[in-house]
Amino acid sequence: MSVRPFLGKASAVIGYVLQTACITHCIIEYVGDFVLCTGPSMEPTLETNNILFTEHITPRLQRLRRGDIITAKCPTDPKQNICKRITGLPGDKVKGYFPRGSQVVPRGHVWLEGDNSDNSKDSRMYGPVPQGLIRGRVVCRVWPLNKMSFLTEH
Repeated sequence: MSVRPFLGKASAVIGYVLQTACITHCIIEYVGDFVLCTGPSMEPTLETNNILFTEHITPRLQRLRRGDIITAKCPTDPKQNICKRITGLPGDKVKGYFPRGSQVVPRGHVWLEGDNSDNSKDSRMYGPVPQGLIRGRVVCRVWPLNKMSFLTEH
């Protein structure tokens, strides 16, 4: 009884598993993934436990538009992700909770706000968000099934 055939088959299986893992990683990192939405900041548009499909191509190409719903790293807590709507692009004059009353969104940044403005920590509190923190653009809600819908205008 030889160990060679077993080792050959085992190495082939390990090779396929590694290839599949690499392809999956690339798809999730560069193409899109699924995100679980939690918190009240985007109500009534999105609710807690909605599952969203996000794509990562538009943010990488810097083709985001006002009105897009995005996922990003929280600027005040990088361990947390946020889901907000873009309400201001570079050069836009926006109003927030700061002494000056309004400010211009700087180059390389966006202004994010939750649809539930009374219950949302967003740019009105922490200011413009660097575009480098944006992870993906929400394309559609896939769960719950009875509320499946596209959430993009383009």
